[in-house]
Amino acid sequence: MIRNIHDKLKGYYIFVFIFILWIVVCKLEVWNQYIMPTPQKVFNTFKGMIIDGSIFRNIFVSLKRIFIGYFISSILAIPLGMLFGYNEKIYKIFKPLLEFMRCTPPLALIPMLILWFGIGEKSKIIIIILASFFPIFLNTLSGIKNCDSKLIEVGKVFDFTNSQIFRRIIIPNALVDIFVGLNLGLGYSFRAIIGAELVAASSGLGYLISDGRSMSRTDIVLVGILVIGFLGIISEFIFRKIIKKVSRGKQVNFND
Repeated sequence: MIRNIHDKLKGYYIFVFIFILWIVVCKLEVWNQYIMPTPQKVFNTFKGMIIDGSIFRNIFVSLKRIFIGYFISSILAIPLGMLFGYNEKIYKIFKPLLEFMRCTPPLALIPMLILWFGIGEKSKIIIIILASFFPIFLNTLSGIKNCDSKLIEVGKVFDFTNSQIFRRIIIPNALVDIFVGLNLGLGYSFRAIIGAELVAASSGLGYLISDGRSMSRTDIVLVGILVIGFLGIISEFIFRKIIKKVSRGKQVNFND
């Protein structure tokens, strides 16, 4: 029992080490508190934001933008990944364009998006869509293309139509890849929203970090960084549970 708990927690020991190192660095005054505030100061700043509710407002705004963009990205990327994975000829037509878009950093498009859509919600959501699209799309594409050919042959033996093979064999076998892509896409969404809110926003965690920098409040900056990191760990934990459940339950039903 104790060993199982130890195995589950050992990946988090590094955080304990970093926290201790942080305390030691502050005690030795390697940098002044302007550059590296103490854990106590950061905690007090965080507590103050909880009391006045500002941290919750900024979290809500950022999460709202993330999930809108992430949802739109998912409903675009998964069907396209399935289509292009199943039909290589169509994929070859669009592959150069997709490669060009994939190699273009979404944050590089911020100036153009602000000119086209202003500094409102649209530009931020589009940045999230562009950032999270390709991890979801490419993993879906890989999952569809790399389906075990032996399973497809078995489906043909059972006189499955192409539609049945796709629905009952290829998609179930691609589920793990799709969820891995969704997990990666969500991580890219968190990164993108911070970049978008750093440039043009009046609320959100990115704005909180930018505002803290402009006021020379590194404690506020660290609060924003720690909160976004904590939210990322939670989302990673949830997706790992989902992926583990899907991979265990992944099976192909050859019965009518």
